[in-house]
Amino acid sequence: MTTSVHNLDLDRANAPKRKDGDALHKYRITIYKGYERFWHWSQAFLIISLLFTGFGLHGLHNLLPFGLAVMLHTGAALLLMTLWVFTIFWWFTTGEWKQFFPKNENLWTIMKYYAWGILQGASKPYHKRLHSKQNPLQAITYVALTFVIGATLWSTGIAYLLYNLWEANAWSGSVLTTVVFLHTAAAWGMALFVVIHVYMATTGKPWYHYIQSMVTGRDDVDLSEAEAAYLEELQGEPLTRSPRH
Repeated sequence: MTTSVHNLDLDRANAPKRKDGDALHKYRITIYKGYERFWHWSQAFLIISLLFTGFGLHGLHNLLPFGLAVMLHTGAALLLMTLWVFTIFWWFTTGEWKQFFPKNENLWTIMKYYAWGILQGASKPYHKRLHSKQNPLQAITYVALTFVIGATLWSTGIAYLLYNLWEANAWSGSVLTTVVFLHTAAAWGMALFVVIHVYMATTGKPWYHYIQSMVTGRDDVDLSEAEAAYLEELQGEPLTRSPRH
């Protein structure tokens, strides 16, 4: 039986509370649920498809006929919007939205670590906890991605798809120019996110650790001895210690 994060409840009234100075040990558990992994990889495929076809429409490459690029771009956009609707519903029905709530805990330290500390072999300033999969920098980035870049892409993309409904207005030309500019700028923002995200995904030890975690769902979580004992008693089987690298 695989140890699954959603079966491990440390929020109960009788659960042990971590104290300062408690020794922590890493345990490998299933922290990413099946739908979470499906959503991640499906979204990655669709976003890369949108970037590839979108850049083709802007003339950055000629690998696809224009008509085919339009069809694929539109289809991928509709599929991604549908995926986001289901995923947002899933976030709020499962409580997973809390994982993306930004925190300022050690934010500056984490930013310095990823900016230059990681290149100098500095110790990682943040480790996953049972109910906190994302570090503060990741949480802020995902919120910005959803509510700034994502919202801009969807609103301008839908406006462009529905252009035939408002093109007869006197202001349509100037508005279309603005729509195209904002859509393209947001697309470049998304492309930058993809590059940074791929880089961050290779900063584990070994380099493929984070990628493997999002495939298998299993990752390392810090637990005190009291927390581990409580969770083992709760589920009736021992937790798995993380292998040393």
